[in-house]
Amino acid sequence: MNRFFNTAGPIRKKNHYCIDPLTRIDLSEILSLINQEKYFVLHAPWQTGKTSYLIALMDYLNKQGKYSCLYSNLEAVQAARENVKEGIGSVLSTLASDALDYLNDTFIEDNWRQIFKKNGAFTALKETLKQWCKTSSKPVVLFFDEVDSLVGDTLISLLRQLRSGYSKRPGMFPQSIILCGVRDVRDYRIHSDKEKTVITGGSAFNIKAKSLRLGNFNLDEIKMLYEQHTTDTGQSFYQDVFQLVWELTEGQPWLVNAMAYEACFEMKAGQDRERPITRDMLLQAKENLILRRETHLDQLADKLSEERVRRVIEPILSGSNEAEKIPVDDVDYAVDLGLIKKAPQLKIANRIYQEVIPRELIYTTQLTINQDPQWYIDNDGYLNMDKLLRAFQVFFRKHFEHWVDGFNYSEAGPQLLLQAFLQRIVNSGGRVEREYGLGRQRTDLLVIWPYKKGTQQAVLELKIKYGSLEKTIEQGLEQTREYMDKCGTNEGYLLVFNRAEKTPWQEKIFKQKKTFKGVTINVYGL
Repeated sequence: MNRFFNTAGPIRKKNHYCIDPLTRIDLSEILSLINQEKYFVLHAPWQTGKTSYLIALMDYLNKQGKYSCLYSNLEAVQAARENVKEGIGSVLSTLASDALDYLNDTFIEDNWRQIFKKNGAFTALKETLKQWCKTSSKPVVLFFDEVDSLVGDTLISLLRQLRSGYSKRPGMFPQSIILCGVRDVRDYRIHSDKEKTVITGGSAFNIKAKSLRLGNFNLDEIKMLYEQHTTDTGQSFYQDVFQLVWELTEGQPWLVNAMAYEACFEMKAGQDRERPITRDMLLQAKENLILRRETHLDQLADKLSEERVRRVIEPILSGSNEAEKIPVDDVDYAVDLGLIKKAPQLKIANRIYQEVIPRELIYTTQLTINQDPQWYIDNDGYLNMDKLLRAFQVFFRKHFEHWVDGFNYSEAGPQLLLQAFLQRIVNSGGRVEREYGLGRQRTDLLVIWPYKKGTQQAVLELKIKYGSLEKTIEQGLEQTREYMDKCGTNEGYLLVFNRAEKTPWQEKIFKQKKTFKGVTINVYGL
């Protein structure tokens, strides 16, 4: 079977191009923690390679012969919800099945039901692990994957049973346990029906020695992964492809694999192994993934409806400079989900997510906007931005108040409504690139539109009016010119949104032509 880029499930080296999972975290540190009988956490965003790492580590430890190591995925236990009896029973059933599959060990399968019947759900896991470890010829190392998918009292019971057996390790309890999931255990917010309170994972599992985070690929690893395809098939990549993929994904493993799979296996041009993979092909692959709303991207976007996520994402989208108002725990949660990064400032995690997040928020709005792209295309195929922005002024005045009333991200509403309008137009042949971040007090958009004589690039600078209109325009012209320089274009537009409710629309809506540092910039008031 020919290998391919993996976008679903754990890595299988015979089937997939891959970076050796054990090279992605310092193996010596992991082994040291296990040797020191530590219980610790491994976490990372979705589809980053956590499961592949744990399975590879289990195989490594079992081949070394010092430990009896077992990996177990608890995702199916989520169905038990708050029912501790069903939940812990499902955990034990899963452990029994995995011990048979990976270790050919029948102890849990032969004994867990009797132990459960005698001890009850609240101690059955602890007692089963104790008896298993007592009979094992080697110290037991246990990996629980998808722990944070468990709910409420079931999760509390699991964590507390592991904690209560901790002092008996390694002779009568696992020597080392790794809890793995999207979130760090400190960020578990466990709503307990039984205790009528919210319990944090840190208090329920205060034996945690360390939290490790599985990171993204670096540029060298992206190149190494893609060159495996070249070795297997002879199909090469232009050298500028690697840097582009890094800039778009910042090494997020699913995105890196999905773009390459789309370009090399799904797109007709890329299926020709005599044809090198180009930068334009990767850009098209990226666009295809976004338009299809692939499962990974859809799962990511689903989190936008959570209030904790909104409190972080909305200020970034609007360019707010009020970072101190964002709860620290919410920031850490959004980082754990892979939505944002902290350094050098709070911003969306990568350029693809920068596009996915606003597109998802405006998706249904975009579908309902009645605008025909042909209205704004000149005879030579050029996109008439002045005509488009004047039409948006009319649209904005008519629909904004009604639209924003039911919108969860109201502070970023003006920027998002423009993007919905714009996306509705450019989907017919162009694309929009976005830049925004906390404290910028601006949103930068670059419209890229192919036409008969080449490619049009138009900069749109979006600003909210703070203080005087004159000062806002002055700052906006400087920022627009700066972004035009960065993008290498002489076509720039500044849009100033006035959020003051008492200001009449006659004052908000205007157009001015400005000359700034030798270039013409049209300014539109909204």
